[in-house]
Amino acid sequence: MMNDVAKQVENIAKPLVSSLGLDLVEIEYKREGRTMVLRLYIDREGGVSLDDCAAVSRELSAVLDVEETIPGKYTLEVSSPGLNRPLKNREDYKRYTGRLIKIKTKEPLPDEQGNLRKTFLGKLEEVDRDFVCVHLREGQKARIPLDSISKANLEFEF
Repeated sequence: MMNDVAKQVENIAKPLVSSLGLDLVEIEYKREGRTMVLRLYIDREGGVSLDDCAAVSRELSAVLDVEETIPGKYTLEVSSPGLNRPLKNREDYKRYTGRLIKIKTKEPLPDEQGNLRKTFLGKLEEVDRDFVCVHLREGQKARIPLDSISKANLEFEF
């Protein structure tokens, strides 16, 4: 049921967020203590402001109240994905080419030297239809199938 609610909210929120010049990064709908929490992460090139979060919260709250999409009480939170923004799709990878990323894979995969690993940390060099290429911190490269990635996010560079 929680996934159904998140999907329904995504269908409503995505065009709304887009109309405000923002990207919908992720939606979470889960129980935290006694409360259900609907959390949206939004972003745009250059980052988001508190005013952006407030605008999305105000607009979405009004629509969700009218549509009665979510049964019962819940808390709505809208925020930035932060410095370690998750990468969810091919467009995210393309947008952040050249940046330091961390990828975790579903199963161990080899880098170009044949070393098997599940965690890849390095500069995102290239994105094509089915793969991303990462220049690893150790110097070698890895070509990782998109469908083998379980989690990926930007890493903050000092």
